[in-house]
Amino acid sequence: MSLQMVTVGHNIALIQPGFSLMNFDGQVFFFGQKGWPKRSCPTGVFHFDIKQNHLKLKPAVFSKDSCYLPPLRYPATCSYKGSLESEQHQYIIHGGKTPNNELSDKIYIMSVACKNNKKVTFRCTEKDLVGDVPEARYGHSIDVVYSRGKSMGVLFGGRSYMPSTQRTTEKWNSVADCLPHVFLVDFEFGCATSYVLPELQDGLSFHVSIARNDTIYILGGHSLANNIRPANLYRIRVDLPLGSPAVNCTVLPGGISVSSAILTQTNNNEFVIVGGYQIENQKRMVCNTVSLGDNTIEISEMETPDWTPDIKHSKIWFGSSMGNGTVFLGIPGDNKQAMSEAFYFYMLKCSEDDVSEEQKILTNSQTSTEDPGDSTPFEDSEEFCFSAEATSFDGDDEFDTYNEDDEDDESVTGYWITCCPTCDIDINTWVPFYSTELNKPAMIYCSHGDGHWVHAQCMDLAERTLIHLSEGSNKYYCNEHIQIARALQTPRRGLPLQKPPMKSLHKKGSGKVLTPAKKSFLRRLFD
Repeated sequence: MSLQMVTVGHNIALIQPGFSLMNFDGQVFFFGQKGWPKRSCPTGVFHFDIKQNHLKLKPAVFSKDSCYLPPLRYPATCSYKGSLESEQHQYIIHGGKTPNNELSDKIYIMSVACKNNKKVTFRCTEKDLVGDVPEARYGHSIDVVYSRGKSMGVLFGGRSYMPSTQRTTEKWNSVADCLPHVFLVDFEFGCATSYVLPELQDGLSFHVSIARNDTIYILGGHSLANNIRPANLYRIRVDLPLGSPAVNCTVLPGGISVSSAILTQTNNNEFVIVGGYQIENQKRMVCNTVSLGDNTIEISEMETPDWTPDIKHSKIWFGSSMGNGTVFLGIPGDNKQAMSEAFYFYMLKCSEDDVSEEQKILTNSQTSTEDPGDSTPFEDSEEFCFSAEATSFDGDDEFDTYNEDDEDDESVTGYWITCCPTCDIDINTWVPFYSTELNKPAMIYCSHGDGHWVHAQCMDLAERTLIHLSEGSNKYYCNEHIQIARALQTPRRGLPLQKPPMKSLHKKGSGKVLTPAKKSFLRRLFD
């Protein structure tokens, strides 16, 4: 095992706890940035390019028929192939936290649309579910099992907000364990079915999951209800006959007590568990190897990496698997120094040997590394909230904000209308353009005639102008009707001309006012 420090160029502040890495044919991509995407990379997905221990984040692009994929932290992700024989693979993304600290219950399928000269174009589709739809959550796992020539997604664990009836102002963001139900998800037909297994009594989150053929192994995890990290090891087997699926669970000995660990695959049937926590606020410095057989699992300790003093003394660490037996780790920087970085990053290579492309994409694990010992997530605490650099994509503002006023009047007009002849806003390809946008384009009301709504982006409005118009009471006219409005405008009433008062005629040198009779005599004289 070798540990190397990695330097990061611009936009280092985007990499914060809760991100995910996805490996497509050997190329690694970053997903789950902190905050809403900037205009320079509206997709929020970056090529994770590391050369000579220096990381560059390069914006990725999506096809025009893609749906919008919001930046989600602590989601459940896994690679997915239609069958074991299929060569093309995709990534399944479920749940996670949005930058507004809301939880998602959506499933996205991300795949490669085309690849030219190593430039990858992605396609993202949202999958609608029916049946026993899993509630919005984070810190859970999703894996894919293969049985009898069919495939099925398996979702388990995680945390969710307290029910709305129990949420108070003081504890609005309090979370609880999700019920320990196992969900089978059919990605082809969009059906979800919940199973209650007697062996699973307590909810778990931030556990490790490993999938092989028709079997999933669940290791460790943290239970909020009991505030423990049980050394559990579960084996969940899924049989997919022509009829209803059969799901059974077996409790196995030899588990480990760990939460928020990172799993990376080093060989066909071998994995390495790195990082995590063993008790509250105490990192687990030991690494383990996991070997899978046809019906067996063996967990053993391995040689501990030569951790640096900064890693040993840090309170938290986080990261994700890059595939190919490599883990990307991050620790908080020393904020006592004025020029300190927000985070320091390392790359841990668990295997020096090359791994085949097939092995790179079969690692299915929940790899979020939030410290589960605290009910307040680290990524939401003030201690680990850092501002963006001055050299980030957008210059002035530190964080993108969301304006709830953008969601008004949806019942009156649709957001996806053709507002003008040059309108190019498409629900399938639209991405946020203004910092106030979330999942709908910003619109502004044109006062021409009976009035109508137009997209601010189609009107080429600057963000500052848009905010100014939304705050004031002035009427706005779209580009199509502004000339008509100016022609019909009543000219402004000018100020009345002021005539200077007539000066009184004075007799030179006398200083006295002339009488009317004398004024008449003088006029006749000069005429």
